[in-house]
Amino acid sequence: MKALIAMSGGVDSSVAAKLIKDAGFACVGCTMKLYDNEDIGVSRGHTCCSLDDVEDARSVAYKLDMKYYVFNFMEEFHNTVISRFVEAYENGKTPNPCIDCNRFMKFDKLFDRAKVLECDYVVTGHYARIDKQDGKYLLKKAVDETKDQSYVLYSMTQEQLAHTMFPLGELRKTDVRKIADENGFLNASKPDSQDICFVPDGDYASFLERYTGKSYKEGDFEDVEGNILGKHKGVIHYTIGQRKGLGVTFGKPMFVKQIDVVRNVVVLAEEEELFEDTLHVDSFHWISGEKPKEPVSCTVKIRYRQKEQPATIYPEEGESVKIVFDAPQRAITPGQAAVAYDGEICLGGGRIR
Repeated sequence: MKALIAMSGGVDSSVAAKLIKDAGFACVGCTMKLYDNEDIGVSRGHTCCSLDDVEDARSVAYKLDMKYYVFNFMEEFHNTVISRFVEAYENGKTPNPCIDCNRFMKFDKLFDRAKVLECDYVVTGHYARIDKQDGKYLLKKAVDETKDQSYVLYSMTQEQLAHTMFPLGELRKTDVRKIADENGFLNASKPDSQDICFVPDGDYASFLERYTGKSYKEGDFEDVEGNILGKHKGVIHYTIGQRKGLGVTFGKPMFVKQIDVVRNVVVLAEEEELFEDTLHVDSFHWISGEKPKEPVSCTVKIRYRQKEQPATIYPEEGESVKIVFDAPQRAITPGQAAVAYDGEICLGGGRIR
């Protein structure tokens, strides 16, 4: 059996490669080149897709006696990930580009390349597990719940799960670093990436202005009754639930409740007004491939770092669903993903409308 190993240059994908090689697979390592640093307005250095990362990945592949390739997917990345990121912010939504990268790059373009190389599996360093039960493939949380990445993998299909391996799903991060250290990998103590790869400084608004060449107009802050409270810097600077960085003082804590792109208005409210129990999701993807006919009691998380909360999913016409939480949730944010679980099993997810 032959496996294509997605290698970012980090410790996780390096150890994934080691484990699959030790399991007896014929392995080919690869790194996806997704952008040039100059394209996104940052200097060369320790960011994803930097020359350092490629060399780190190449070093591990060489140590493991694996063939190694760098695939140029820059055009696809710009079209399917960065462009969607920009479009979301310009429409008052808060995107999660890691979900799009997994959907369109790792488990689409990389799958296509695996077929060309006649590989049976694609292997990544994600912390998640794949199981098979009653003829269906299941996506499960990782054993190390502090590193679990099932949230960003909710779009995987049965076909993709059948030809994917997540060898780190049963391990804890400390175990992974120990394996890397014991095998002399130069990236054994390399820090984990914390930010969106193409916005390494975390300044999304500056990235958008650089990337699009646009300047985003100032507008009004309003309260929920329509009273003008001051001026905002442009809608791309704000996300639902935000308090810091508003640039205006009100004598009491105020938070972003709504972004009205059509009117170029950012609506502010006190914190208790941020809580809601209902949200709507378009294009909800059920990992089983089967849309339920009845409401589903489960747990749902509405952002990556949040613990999932008890809720009921009501299937609607087409691929839309309504989700009603048992208790109101703070700052439900359009553009983020709502991902459903049944215990350790990820049922699927979609983008909040």
